[in-house]
Amino acid sequence: MSSLIKSCKVSPLKAPLIQPFRTALGDHNSLENILFTLELENGIKGFGEAAIATHITGETVEETFRNIKTAGGSLVGSDAADHLRISKQLHGKLAHNKAVLAAVEMALLDAFTQQKKIPLWKFFGPRPKKLITDVTIVIADLEETEVSVKKYYKQGFRTFKVKVGRNMDLDLKRVAAVKKLAPRCKFYLDANQGYTAEEMLKFLGMLGRAALRPALLEQPVPRDDWEGLKRISRSTKIPVCADESIRSLAEARKAIAERIVSVINIKLMKFGLLEAREIAMLAKRNGIDLMIGGMMETSLAMTAAAHLASGLGYFKYIDLDTPFFIKQGLTGNPYLSPSGCYDLKKVRSGIGIKVSSNG
Repeated sequence: MSSLIKSCKVSPLKAPLIQPFRTALGDHNSLENILFTLELENGIKGFGEAAIATHITGETVEETFRNIKTAGGSLVGSDAADHLRISKQLHGKLAHNKAVLAAVEMALLDAFTQQKKIPLWKFFGPRPKKLITDVTIVIADLEETEVSVKKYYKQGFRTFKVKVGRNMDLDLKRVAAVKKLAPRCKFYLDANQGYTAEEMLKFLGMLGRAALRPALLEQPVPRDDWEGLKRISRSTKIPVCADESIRSLAEARKAIAERIVSVINIKLMKFGLLEAREIAMLAKRNGIDLMIGGMMETSLAMTAAAHLASGLGYFKYIDLDTPFFIKQGLTGNPYLSPSGCYDLKKVRSGIGIKVSSNG
């Protein structure tokens, strides 16, 4: 059966959010991503999503749209089974615009695994592992924080990822509120580069005196402050996770070789699917734990990431919650429960998510 690519289409992928997604780096007030659709000669369609987070990566919607159109045009006539070669070529051209790479690889592998009549998770491993995602408590005032915790706890979530990094005193009160309202639940902290190493060490001291111990500390310092990251990792028994600091295979190798952190956050928008797999396997071989995360993404990209983590089977921290921040974000996703469980056993082939463009 032919797996030659007949055509590629690029279109906006927009959606309103239920609330602004606020972090130390900036706010998402709506979802404005890009949908990439490729069609094989046999009629199979593969879908990919480019999630643009300008305040984190510097990528823009306009640049990404242009680059993904160019990349799509170069794919026509190629064989989807040749995904490794295609990925290698795109990595060389798009090192500054990885969201394009992620979308193209997602669509390629979606189409390829549909043609093979296998779910995408089987591309990565022999059986799918159920994943239970945390849910993010965005930066907000104390009242909004409490409302969010109550809502998500009632919904069935039992792990909360608390965004911090703008106001230390308010952050402490918000963490205390989460622990009070969900006393038996785990909580992670994500500073999104918001604090210096000195400030984070001070904040950890404040948490300790208040008997508040996070189960994970993510990106506590600016992304280029590797010494600060190492210093915090050496100063606490709390697992420290690198997110924005690791944006390539080379940076992952450096972090692992120097034992800078104990956890790496894998995001498709930073690496694409194939390099993400390579980094995950490298981390596993070297005793580094893994988180699977994402930008502000629809069920398409989130479920693709879930396939990666589910198939590989050894991700310890699951942070695939952005569909819960999108109005009707779970529509068309039968694999994600309202309490945050991804169960991919029912996926017949590919990613299993069909998307139509809008906007």
